[in-house]
Amino acid sequence: MKFFLDTARVEEIKEALEWGILDGVTTNPTHIAATGKKFREVAEEILALVDGPVSLEVVSTNWKGMVEEAKDLVKMGENVVIKIPLIREGVRAVKELTELGIKTNATLNFSLSQALMAAKAGATYVSPFVGRLDAVGEDGMGLVEKIKLMLDNYGFQTQIIVSAVRHPMHVVEAALIGAHVSTMRFDIMKQLFEHPLTDIGLKMFLSDWEKVPK
Repeated sequence: MKFFLDTARVEEIKEALEWGILDGVTTNPTHIAATGKKFREVAEEILALVDGPVSLEVVSTNWKGMVEEAKDLVKMGENVVIKIPLIREGVRAVKELTELGIKTNATLNFSLSQALMAAKAGATYVSPFVGRLDAVGEDGMGLVEKIKLMLDNYGFQTQIIVSAVRHPMHVVEAALIGAHVSTMRFDIMKQLFEHPLTDIGLKMFLSDWEKVPK
């Protein structure tokens, strides 16, 4: 499973790259706004660092506007993926962009029927928002499992990006289901390394090492 960082903060991306486990980045208007910088400035900084897929989101709500934005955004780099909202106009845009050879990330996915439409339109990725579903009493990871079964049933090439991850167990569950990608905040990626018994064990080993005759 690939690890994407869900952020627009360059300092977080740089540190994750140093760990050697980062495969790509997803952004959205909220993340961009939090930086206080212009969109293109942030996007160019990220693309200069990351070789893997970088999802940049359109803000148009009609398919023609989405397609025109996408055509402009992909000029920024070969690894740009266009985030398209899973509405009817969005699915039409995904179909058009797929025919143009432009990679897409069908985002704001909350149902199996939406994921099916995205796959039929040829989306490169579909992004179920598991944390937001859990927050309203639905089973986010259950949706991921159903999407994976649906994709496998019909041989769709669309890949799943498990999104709106709220804790490390979402990442673990995504891996067990066989999701292709998990995108997460920086703090969650850091938590994947951590376990109290590891810290206790390391402290004990180092303490015992000090007792070894030098």
